[in-house]
Amino acid sequence: MADTTNPKLPKLRKQLANLVIKDGWNSYKVARYSGYNHSTILRWVQKSKESNLRTIPTLSSKPFHHPRELSQEVKDKIIEYRYQYRRCAEVIHHFLIRDGYKVSLSSVERTLKRNNLVYHSKWKKWHQYPERPIPEKPGILIQIDTIFEELSSNRLYIYTLIDLFSRWAYALPELNISTHRSLFFVKQAQIIAPFKFSTLQLDYGSEFSKWFTKRIIENGFSHRHSRVRTPSDNGHLERFNRTIQDECLSHVPRNLKSYQKEISNYLHYYNYERPHMALAMKTPMEMLNLK
Repeated sequence: MADTTNPKLPKLRKQLANLVIKDGWNSYKVARYSGYNHSTILRWVQKSKESNLRTIPTLSSKPFHHPRELSQEVKDKIIEYRYQYRRCAEVIHHFLIRDGYKVSLSSVERTLKRNNLVYHSKWKKWHQYPERPIPEKPGILIQIDTIFEELSSNRLYIYTLIDLFSRWAYALPELNISTHRSLFFVKQAQIIAPFKFSTLQLDYGSEFSKWFTKRIIENGFSHRHSRVRTPSDNGHLERFNRTIQDECLSHVPRNLKSYQKEISNYLHYYNYERPHMALAMKTPMEMLNLK
């Protein structure tokens, strides 16, 4: 960063240098006239003679070297390990410490970045957060997530969904999750829901990849992500996840068949009969005026 950000100073330097070079003023006279130090005027005169620019630009005040900068040996070793092992900064840092080099992880990451050795997957989704719509009507904002259940022999996942306006909810247990199953879940929920979905909000889970994003847009839905490491952005759905676990799944045999049956029964109770304090003791279907 430069010492000054005054946009007119480069032109002023050139004008003061020209008073000496072209108008024949004495450098001491220019110093008294401008208020700048005599040595500063001489330096500007020298720079003006060495350049044909119409201004004398402001140079960065960034130092050329840092007293604690990495030695060239360590920098070369970081680059060597990158090409040799093709691993991330954390692994390269581990190897360096193992081999007796004293270097921090941040220094390894910075060295890789400065040498353009940081690679990103073409499937990586960059974090973009468009304006969150206000759920004034059913379907304007739908939150989607997954619950993970560890079974004795395998795993079980539960897709969950909630409408922020009415608190209408839907859930579907699955043995596996993927982008294709995620798309199937959204389509099933839209078929069952008594209203049209508009914007879907979800996290950066692998089951919601770029392929999934493209497909739901093709199906007429808008899309946005919750912020990274901010589960409160999906707070309504997080609360529903806890509710369905406490009131339904906690006393159900832990297998897919039992979950399919009990979740279906619970969703009918949740949407048609269970009063919600946040809805002034109404049910989601009463909020939709469809009961």
